[in-house]
This record gives sequence, C-alpha cells and structure tokens, in this order.
Amino acid sequence: VQLQASGGGLVQAGGSLRLSCAASGRSFSGYTMAWFRQAPGKEREFVAGITWSYGSVYYADSVKGRFTIARDNFKNTVRLQMNSLEPEDTAVYYCAADESGWVTQNSAEYDYWGQGTEVTVSS
Repeated sequence: VQLQASGGGLVQAGGSLRLSCAASGRSFSGYTMAWFRQAPGKEREFVAGITWSYGSVYYADSVKGRFTIARDNFKNTVRLQMNSLEPEDTAVYYCAADESGWVTQNSAEYDYWGQGTEVTVSS
C-alpha cells in the first residue's frame, strides 16, 4: 500500500499550489483521506480531510477559505488546492488515509501515510 504525494514547490506569498496524492496497492473505498503538514520544529498538524461516502470536508481554521480538498474515488486520488499562500504555510505536507471513514485531526488515527512533499512560501 502506497500513498504518493506530489506538487510541492517554492512559491511567493499570495500564490497557489496544488498538491496531489495517489493511492496504490489497494482500493481506498470507504477511507477518509486527509492532508497534514509539519513545519520545522513544530508538530504535525491537520490541514484538511474528506470522507468517502458524502465527500464531507473539514479544514483547519488556519486554511479555511484558502485551501480546498477534493477526491476522485475512481482514480484513488486526493488533491489539495492551496490559494493565497502565506509564509506560515511553509511545511512538509503529508497525505494520509484512515479506514474508520471519519475525519479526525488526530494524526495517530490514520493508517497510511505518504512520504511528504515540501511547500515553501517566500515573503
């Protein structure tokens, strides 16, 4: 089972990036998919999550109105559209999958993790 994250890079403040996460090795039918991030010297934090069944979405307060999470269940992919990026968004971003089907902000609840993709926002 693999989650492969991509799309990170260097962008100026106010710019946009789109991250993608492709799942392979098994079907993620029923799984919640989420994005977390970890900045240098900080703990990993929840960014956004989306359920399988109704596509219900949840966001951290810090990204509401700027980030959008979406999934393609047929292609086993999830993406994170990030707009109006700020230097505080600089971090390594990880995608994760949780078989419970619920969105939780607790990273320990997630069963599978991607390798991370680095996002750097310059001021």
